Amino acid sequence: MGDLALVAYDGSPLAQRALEYALRKFPDDDLLVFYVVDPVYAVYEAEFGGPAQAKRWPDDVADVSTRLLEEAKSTAADHAGDVTTASATGKPERKILEAVDEYDADAVVMGSHGRTGVSRLVMGSTAEAVMRHSPVPVTVVR
Repeated sequence: MGDLALVAYDGSPLAQRALEYALRKFPDDDLLVFYVVDPVYAVYEAEFGGPAQAKRWPDDVADVSTRLLEEAKSTAADHAGDVTTASATGKPERKILEAVDEYDADAVVMGSHGRTGVSRLVMGSTAEAVMRHSPVPVTVVR
């Protein structure tokens, strides 16, 4: 069994680039595509969508998680690669670092920023925090 690279993935264009980079850079390694559901994001959605949106949040998150991880598998197949997927709920940088330990990852690959708007700010700080605290090398893709 080869090394394991964890790819932080949120479906953003930079996360897509990070996945494609990992597929090229680590062709013989196992890749774990890891999606983190940030519950703080639900607060922002509830502010704009009201109580009904907040109530639907768990189901919506499960649908989004499934869709994004399937998208990642499809991208890997397009590049003649194969990936394992996993997700977690919590503060993104904390969950990514916990996953590095849990899955015994040898490297992390992630986009420099995530989705636009508030998430972009959160993901930018996530990349910085992961780089600062990771026990393994981190490649940040722009």
